[in-house]
Amino acid sequence: MKKDYLIAAIAGFYTALLLLPTFKNIDIGFDYFYIALLFVIPILWIIGLTIARFLAKWMAIFYQFGKFVVVGFANTAIDFGVLNLLSMVTQKTSGFLLGGVNLPGFILAAIHSYFWNKFWVFKKSGEPKQKANYGDFLTFAIVVVIGVFINGGTVIFVTTYVDPMFGLTPERWLNIAKVAATVISLVWNFVGFKFFVFKPKTEAETNVV
Repeated sequence: MKKDYLIAAIAGFYTALLLLPTFKNIDIGFDYFYIALLFVIPILWIIGLTIARFLAKWMAIFYQFGKFVVVGFANTAIDFGVLNLLSMVTQKTSGFLLGGVNLPGFILAAIHSYFWNKFWVFKKSGEPKQKANYGDFLTFAIVVVIGVFINGGTVIFVTTYVDPMFGLTPERWLNIAKVAATVISLVWNFVGFKFFVFKPKTEAETNVV
């Protein structure tokens, strides 16, 4: 359990680091705010994991979902960070070309997601440490490709066909769209990873050499 808290703290630190391009692009925060994030987010992740562990007394899946959320936020930081960096460089905040700007960050986040979910969130107890099996990568890729269409489609639809509300700038509206896309794809990814990619092996599968 202590190892899980250390992992959560590390993930929290680089999540905060990767969020900086996003806050810079939407013009939120200042120097001390950015520095505070590097300490506050790791602490929040540890608290969140502690709450998840407490809730797991009634339903075990809560602890696993807590770890999934930690990884999910790190994935999100990668996704948002790369998107905002590319948006600043290309000046794209809407339209179908935004799909291409959105793609690199999503792919990097997906690769990050695979390894963290495989070896931490959905790690099978009793699995030999010296033997890594990547046979589930194809199923993972299928789930991720579907997630790409869900995520990218939502971003394109909201930024292109829904006018910015509440006086938001195009950059901020882009990130609102990305939040909506991330929430939808987060639910899809958890279901896909839990029941298709990293599902527990049956006894018959376990006995197959």
